[in-house]
Amino acid sequence: MLLALAVGVLALGTGEFTLSPAQVIEALAGDGTRAARLVVVEWRLPRVLLALMIGAALGLSGAIFQALTRNPLGSPDIIGFNTGAYTGVLVATVFVGNGYYLLAGGALAGGLATAVVVYLLAFKRGVQGFRLIIVGIAIGAMLASANQWFIIRMNVQAAYSAALWEQGSLNGLGWAQVTPAAVILAVLAGVLLAYGPRLALLEMGEDAAAALGVRVERVRLVYLIVGVALIAVATATAGPISFVALAAPQLAQRLTRTPGIALVPSAAMGAFLLMLSDWLAQRAFAPTQLPVGVVTVSVGGVYFVWLLVRQARR
Repeated sequence: MLLALAVGVLALGTGEFTLSPAQVIEALAGDGTRAARLVVVEWRLPRVLLALMIGAALGLSGAIFQALTRNPLGSPDIIGFNTGAYTGVLVATVFVGNGYYLLAGGALAGGLATAVVVYLLAFKRGVQGFRLIIVGIAIGAMLASANQWFIIRMNVQAAYSAALWEQGSLNGLGWAQVTPAAVILAVLAGVLLAYGPRLALLEMGEDAAAALGVRVERVRLVYLIVGVALIAVATATAGPISFVALAAPQLAQRLTRTPGIALVPSAAMGAFLLMLSDWLAQRAFAPTQLPVGVVTVSVGGVYFVWLLVRQARR
């Protein structure tokens, strides 16, 4: 998390109006020049906060699903929940409107509907992680085709915006998106805190968790809803950002050397990965700003290939 904050300070100080880290901290404290406070607090800080919050949400969601499936490939962007949330956003855009809360509701409905379908199709005397992943990949591929159909049916301007937004981007976001995202994520974090170590018990296996007093199906359902809600908030705010949820829990586990998937390190790693990716998206081809999803896909694709090779060798 300290590395994520350090990159955040770097992002606040870089751009056409360059500031040193000391000047950034002064502006955040309410000191410094008026121009520095305007640039740091009003223009750049919302994007940095959203990168940290959305990255943490993606890391938490990836940790939840990888723990539930007991498989490093059990990430919401691999098993279709991310795509389902995006489908919900497109449906809301076409038939209802494009306000933030409408998009958030559409993303949550689409993600939950996808989760229910995947869960029911994968259920056979319980849910096995590998079967859930295979079914999720198939449903995700079908939904990706449906998303393209929705985009084709839109008018040219809406289709262009939807196609650009599909890449996942923090460009143009401000304080209007920070507050609702922060409130929703705080509620979801509270639910995770209330359920304490139950996720780690589920990761040990259904029989072991049940023997320790965990109501397996009920607890799994709660974690499933929370994981989808985290993805829905991220998707409604910035679009479907891939590979952060996949990589963050595994990288955090290797750095902390924990025996299983841990939520807090995964959230911190997700915040760092997205913050670093967004800074690269802004500065790599400056003054042109890339969608952050382009960077995460480029870096995450290499990680995904390595993970597949590692799994195959096992």
